[in-house]
Amino acid sequence: MTEQHSSDWLGLSGRVAVVTGGGGGIGRATAVSFARAGAKVAALDRDERGLAETKAKLREFGDGHLVASCDTTSEDNVAAAADTVARTLGSCGILVNTAAVLRPGGLDTLPLAEWNAVLAVNLTGYFICAQAFGRQMRKAGRGSLIHVASIAASNAQGQSGAYSVSKAGVVMLSQQLAAEWGPHGIRSNVVSPGLVVTPMSQAFYDTPGVTERRTAVVPMRRIGAPQDMADATLFLASDRSSYVNGEEIIVDGGYARTLMSHVPRPGF
Repeated sequence: MTEQHSSDWLGLSGRVAVVTGGGGGIGRATAVSFARAGAKVAALDRDERGLAETKAKLREFGDGHLVASCDTTSEDNVAAAADTVARTLGSCGILVNTAAVLRPGGLDTLPLAEWNAVLAVNLTGYFICAQAFGRQMRKAGRGSLIHVASIAASNAQGQSGAYSVSKAGVVMLSQQLAAEWGPHGIRSNVVSPGLVVTPMSQAFYDTPGVTERRTAVVPMRRIGAPQDMADATLFLASDRSSYVNGEEIIVDGGYARTLMSHVPRPGF
């Protein structure tokens, strides 16, 4: 294997990767990782301050990247972003949906507006982006969609409003996309993070003792970082996973598999 091929083991050099929620957290780590791998990156977010920081980091890997303000719940915003990406970077070959919000609350008192707001970003926005950028993939006859869900998709998280429901929807959306678009050369997969420090979760870890308590229940004995999710995403975006379609990769240090470890077993 030549040095050039070795440095592009994932085969992402020159490919156009669109990352929603690219203004921070998992989205920024993913966008920067794609740029490091040689891809042409478009980071989308409605957080313009966060996008400015992402732009500075992308610039470290040369030109050929863009950041754009975009509300992924708006069809018009997403359509405009898709046109900009196509004109500026070329046809989108990779879409990573990471944009998400959390509006906590118990279901007995949760306002409908809060429920709808979470579903609009966490689920409907993924669908809108998949449609818009998927058209470019269908025309090219290849593409990879990666959607960031959560272990909360299959483990109900109380007092989290519509969050768990929205993430469960993301998993099913991905599976349906995989079934429908597979014949067009397009794959759709999910990365489900466990306990991760991001801007959305930072307040939890700022509370004294929380980091230590959470770390103690993760078999790997550490809290995840955005880069852990980005690494899994790059694999799913690459041709190294060319026969992986409709799947969910759980990236949580083994935490979701510890249920029976918490059951008292006298004598063991």
